[in-house]
Amino acid sequence: QVQLVESGGGLVQAGGSLRLSCAASGRIFSTYDMGWFRQAPGKEREFVAAITWSGGITYYADSVKGRFTISRDNVKNTIYLQMNSLNSEDTAVYYCTAARGIITVRAQSGYWGQGTQVTVSS
Repeated sequence: QVQLVESGGGLVQAGGSLRLSCAASGRIFSTYDMGWFRQAPGKEREFVAAITWSGGITYYADSVKGRFTISRDNVKNTIYLQMNSLNSEDTAVYYCTAARGIITVRAQSGYWGQGTQVTVSS
């Protein structure tokens, strides 16, 4: 069992930055691949970024590539999502997920946090 708690969301102006954090419980955090998804009002949840258990490989949605950076600290049992150059289309609830295997992460079949709201004002 893995429990995930996101934080760091808030209101930011277009062009600004935010860093999201996702703290995980459990001693086996370092064996899980992790990811971030988001869901805007009236839309389906979509993939944002993912990172392998070692942190050696990262994946990004085309819409955030070059603006967002996913990272992890296996000592602190935490992953991060640094978001730069934010725009109104980034407004959504951001969710953290954990699973064994990037395919399982992207299939949305892992553990989930409760989400954190990010609102970008234009």
